Amino acid sequence: MDKKLKVLIIENDEVDRMTYCHALNKYGRNKKELQVVESKKAIDTFKNNSYDFVFLGNCTSNAEAIKLLKQIHNGKNLVPILVLIEKSDEGKAEEFIKAGATDYIYKSLLSPEVLDLALRNAMRIYQIQAQLAELHLEVQQKNTLLFNQNQQIEQQKQQIKIQNLKLTEVLQLKSQFLATISHELRTPMNAIIGFSQLLLRPKCGIISKQQKDMVERILNNGKNLLMLVNEVLDYSKLQAGKLDLKPEVFDVAKLVKITVAQMHSLADAKKLPIKVDISLQNPILYNDSLRVREILNKLLSNAIKFTHSGSIQLKITENSGNIVELTVEDTGIGIADDKIRHIFEPFRQLDGGTNRKFEGTGLGLSTVQALVDMMNGQITVESELGKGASFRIKLPRQVSSVSNREIARANLDFSSKCDLF
Repeated sequence: MDKKLKVLIIENDEVDRMTYCHALNKYGRNKKELQVVESKKAIDTFKNNSYDFVFLGNCTSNAEAIKLLKQIHNGKNLVPILVLIEKSDEGKAEEFIKAGATDYIYKSLLSPEVLDLALRNAMRIYQIQAQLAELHLEVQQKNTLLFNQNQQIEQQKQQIKIQNLKLTEVLQLKSQFLATISHELRTPMNAIIGFSQLLLRPKCGIISKQQKDMVERILNNGKNLLMLVNEVLDYSKLQAGKLDLKPEVFDVAKLVKITVAQMHSLADAKKLPIKVDISLQNPILYNDSLRVREILNKLLSNAIKFTHSGSIQLKITENSGNIVELTVEDTGIGIADDKIRHIFEPFRQLDGGTNRKFEGTGLGLSTVQALVDMMNGQITVESELGKGASFRIKLPRQVSSVSNREIARANLDFSSKCDLF
């Protein structure tokens, strides 16, 4: 210790003061600055100065000594405190330590050698206490930081919860709107289609070729519009979880032939042949035939819509004993790699904008995926831009009579949330 030591001695007894000062002056080679005060002035003196050590001797009582210790120990400057006690007060030593004393020395054993050992021990203890205090402060700061971060996370969670509630409300309103508007549109559209068909019958009278062409346009456009309305209505039912499967036993080979026959008029208009390849030992399925037909209709319509030349091919094969695979391939415009992952999202169209070439709601493929999910099936797509696309669906031969609509609804809800943003 080469620096000048500043020592505060708190002692009420005049003789003991002189003893402490004598021992400290003999201790070591350091220059020392000793300040001696009575216990009643100790706190004010300590607050207004800084010290390297504090020696606490006789006070008016042990209670006053403990009170002084606590006040000094809890002060702004942490400092080693040595208590000088009589042998008879040995039982009080533990109380002094608990109150903040670093160590204690018996007055009867006070000497430069004992003082040197006591001061060294006190300094080591003080350094450990200082490190512990620093670590404690660091822990407190980190705890405060963690608390603030947790508060922010909790606030963010509450905001997300509120946003989810609002989003759910928006989705419900959107579903209700879609269902209502679709239902309201179907009634007049059915009337338009019905009256158009009546006008084309000979019983209603002879009409000119020009009039017949106009009525046929009304009929075809009415059917197209009704198809779009039905797509929106089916989507709203799926999203609301109100669409159930109605399984029945049916011949999938016959269903495919009927479906393809209805698509020939659309394909013939573009001079596209539809090739059918059915390789089934057992064509019987237990599923919702109406929904399987709807899946095929949407996939074939899509293939015809996006194919200008070449052909459409529909394959039905047995993937395994309990799985039937339906594949629709075309030689159309194809799908870019970066857009394939978006094609099953509701309202998503590859040809976006108001001037797009291809009409539609953008709900066809999202509805197909939802129906396939309800049937515990799987749909995959492979495509190359400019060379066509291939949609492959795997369906179990037998679906459960209990609807899996919650699966489809969850997929639609997630996709719709993404679409809203």
